[in-house]
This record gives sequence, C-alpha cells and structure tokens, in this order.
Amino acid sequence: MLKGFFNVPAPKNEPVKAYAPGSPERIELQKTLKEFRSQEVDVPMYIGSEEVRTGNKKPMSPPHDHQHILGHFHEGDASHVEQAINAALGAKEAWESMQWEQRAAIFLKAADLLAGPYRAKINAATMLGQSKNAMQAEIDAACEFIDFLKFNVQYMTEIYAQQPPVSGDGVWNRLEQRPLEGFVFALTPFNFTAIAGNLPTSAAMMGNTIVWKPAYTQIYSAKVLMDVFKEAGVPDGVINLIYVDGPTAGEIIFNHPDFAGIHFTGSTGVFQHIWKTIGSNIYKYKSYPRIVGETGGKDFVIAHKSANPKAVAVGLSRGAFEFQGQKCSAASRAYIPSNIWEDVKKYLLEDLADMKMGPTEDFTNFINAVIDEKSFDKISNYITEAKSAEGVEVIAGGNFDKSKGYFIEPTVLVTTDPMYTTMQEEIFGPVLTIYVYNAEHFETALELVDQTSPYALTGAIFSTDRYAIELATQKLRNAAGNFYINDKPTGAVVGQQPFGGARASGTNDKAGSMINLLRWVSPRTIKETFVSPVDYRYPFLGED
Repeated sequence: MLKGFFNVPAPKNEPVKAYAPGSPERIELQKTLKEFRSQEVDVPMYIGSEEVRTGNKKPMSPPHDHQHILGHFHEGDASHVEQAINAALGAKEAWESMQWEQRAAIFLKAADLLAGPYRAKINAATMLGQSKNAMQAEIDAACEFIDFLKFNVQYMTEIYAQQPPVSGDGVWNRLEQRPLEGFVFALTPFNFTAIAGNLPTSAAMMGNTIVWKPAYTQIYSAKVLMDVFKEAGVPDGVINLIYVDGPTAGEIIFNHPDFAGIHFTGSTGVFQHIWKTIGSNIYKYKSYPRIVGETGGKDFVIAHKSANPKAVAVGLSRGAFEFQGQKCSAASRAYIPSNIWEDVKKYLLEDLADMKMGPTEDFTNFINAVIDEKSFDKISNYITEAKSAEGVEVIAGGNFDKSKGYFIEPTVLVTTDPMYTTMQEEIFGPVLTIYVYNAEHFETALELVDQTSPYALTGAIFSTDRYAIELATQKLRNAAGNFYINDKPTGAVVGQQPFGGARASGTNDKAGSMINLLRWVSPRTIKETFVSPVDYRYPFLGED
C-alpha cells in the first residue's frame, strides 16, 4: 500500500560523451564493436515468459557491410501475434495494479543500466545494425532514450498529481488516471533506437501492456533494449517483442476487441492505412482506440537576406546529412536568398568535400550507409532522375554504390523550379534540394515553404533581422511542429523541445512531454459525499 507522496529523482539530460581518441568511452565502444562483429547472435521473440524460436531465421547485417552476418532473428506468424496479445492481456491486471512508484523504479533502473553497463552495447548495436556513427548512436540510443525514461517518470508523477482544484462543502473530488482498457500496439521504426524504446515504454509506464513490433532493420538493437528491460525488472508479458510482417500483425491486432491504442512512428502511407483500418473496425472495439503517430516530414530551412552564410551552410550540412538524412527531422529542402547564395554554396561544398564516407567502425567517417537495399534503390532513383531533369543541377555528390554497403554520397541539387519533385516528396536519404529566391521576395518564399509540402514536422529560419524572424515565425506557424531559429531543424532534446508535427507528419502528441503520456491513460472522476441527503425535496418546493 502507498505510504507516502513520493518525489522521483529530478531528471536532467544525459551528458553526451565525446568519444575523442584515447577516451575511456571510445576504447570501450571499439572493444564492444569488435566483440559484436566476431559473433553471431540468435535473437528470439519475447512473448510472456518465453523466448520463442520458430526456426524461420532471418539474417541481420550491417548496412555498410551487407555480406557480414551479425546474427539471425526468428520470424513469427499470426499465431505469435495472438500469443503476444494474450500475454499482454494476461499480464495487465497485475501490472496496472502495481503502485506507480514501483513502475517508476523499474524504468529509472533501465535508464541507469543504459547509462552504465549497457551504454557501449546499445551504441555498438545501433552502429552495426543501423549504420550510425559513434556520435549519432550516442545521442540517440544512449542519451535520448535515457532522457525519455527519466523525464517520462517525472511526467507520470505530474499527471497523477493533477487533481480537481475545488471540492465543495461536504464533498471530496478526486481524479484517477487509469491505463487504457486492453493492449497497446507499439510499431517502431529503424532510424532511432530511442524511438524504438520509447514507444512501448511510455505506454507501459502508465500501466498498459504492450505488443511491440520493431522494424526488421532495427531488431539487432531491439534485442539489447529487451535485455535492459528484463534486467531492470519489467515483468513478463508487459512488453512482448515480436517479429512478424506488417500485414500479418495488422490483420490480427486491428480486428481484436481489446485493441486499445497504437503508438506509431513510420511512413505516412502506412499510418493512413492503419487509421482507415481502425475506422472500418471501430464497432469491434471495447473502447475507441488511441491513435498516436509521427510519420515523417519534408523539412525546410529558409534563410533571410540578413543571415550569416556560414551558419546557414553548417545548418544545412549537419541538418541534411547527419545519419545520411534518415531522420524524420532532416533538412531536405532549402530556400536561400540570392544575395548570400554564392557564399552559402562555397561553405557548404567545403564541408561536403571534407566529409568522409565509410563504415561506422572507422570513427573518422561522418557519412555511413543507408539502411537497406530498398531504401538505396529509392534514393538513387531520385538522384538519377534529377541528373536528367530540366532546371536541376547536381552541385555535390550524385554517386552511389551498393557493392559492399548501401553507400550514397551526400547529394545537393539546385533547382529553378520550387515545386520540383524533390522539393515536395519525402526521400529519407542524403539528398538536399535548394531553391535560390530573389532576396527581396522573402514573403513570397515563406508562402512557398508553407504551401509546397503536405508535411509539417520541422523547419528552420536563419536571420539576424528580428522582424524577419517574427514574420517567419508567424507565417510558418502551421508548417512545422518543431521550429528552429538560427539552428538546424534536427536534434530535439527530451524535456527541452517536445517532438512532433501536424498535417501529414502525424498527430503531434509530442514525444518527450507530458502530452504524450496523457494519451495512454483514461481519467476517472470520483466524487465522494460525506453526508448523503436523506430527503429528495429541495427548498424551492416549499409553499409560500
């Protein structure tokens, strides 16, 4: 029984380690990379208390060295989806009845395990399985997920502390935050290990039980996350990890009466199909499911004529090409005024010429591989078409090679058509398209930014003119859920910049904030009257 109103340790953002030559963290990470490359792991599904091995084994390889085998995972089928749902529902009563501070302790322990003994493991797994360099892995798999866990625990306590401000005479009003009735489906992407960890744990933290299906290209690091959850004390059946193809999982999950919600990050097309399917099946569910999704973007940088050209160039080189542009927030379209274009171009090309591309195990490589062959082919097709397109010039990169790994050079296109394909469509790769506008037509350029793409995730304005900054902030208020002033449009930090966008970019439920956790509870109002009325008659019924 609860014996106090407990305060959790105050969250603070996990410091990012530098991995400089000779540093202890670099030495440990390099040792772990060698260890992981030298072995082949056998990755089961985790359903209830079981490690499920089907024998239908699929290989896992580094995107930058696709002939090397890191191990195999066991693919499941419809029966395993059913098994995971039953395990989640079976674990639900005990989990939601557990005192909140006990749940908090589990996830705080998970955060400390990641910060300490599992830090090199989760970073190495992300570097090898998803082709992230050491810095990108550190800020994602370690720091961001640690932040999610610690800050979400704090948000959980704040949600539970919210109570009705008034109780009338003789009455006590209370508010109870219940977990959703049923199970939650977490469908997670390849590009951020932190997202793969946060989508199931944020809902689980609020007392829900989870069926978690990661992207196949993220399973290598998902296994390490599951090791952390097990060691932290997440009970069997609370988070069930399955490897099943999307249509098979959807057919079972979205027809189940106990489906209570989906926590999703992925493509717009998949999310819209899921939403349509849920709508078609709405009469089957015990409750209206919560639909929470972040679906990508066509993220912009717009510079004003007053902008610092060097700052703009760095914002583009980092914002567009870190992790090969495979971030939902990556800069992929830019609007540069004519008066600073030549300087921006000069600095940008200098940055790109200095970037090395290759495997993640070589810490001097800034650029690594894209995630798989399907992605490689899609991105390279955009580049090939741009090379022959009228009014488009390739000023950097443009080459690609998948013989050893899925390598695509950071590519910069300059177009005279602001509505060219690569200004509108999400590519999810290292391709940046630039439109140079008349420096005196800033407001027209803002209208282009707002109207060109259906997405509205992130965007940035570079300017030293405060009037221009104010104008852009107002004109683009619906164009980006995360808006940056004089900075690249990537790198949102938990607790500082809650993340999410609207329009085609998702439901904007802001991962890394209390807003998101509120989606995983269903409030119940309780009114207690201490002395109940014993006469139905009100005073107005009295005779004059």
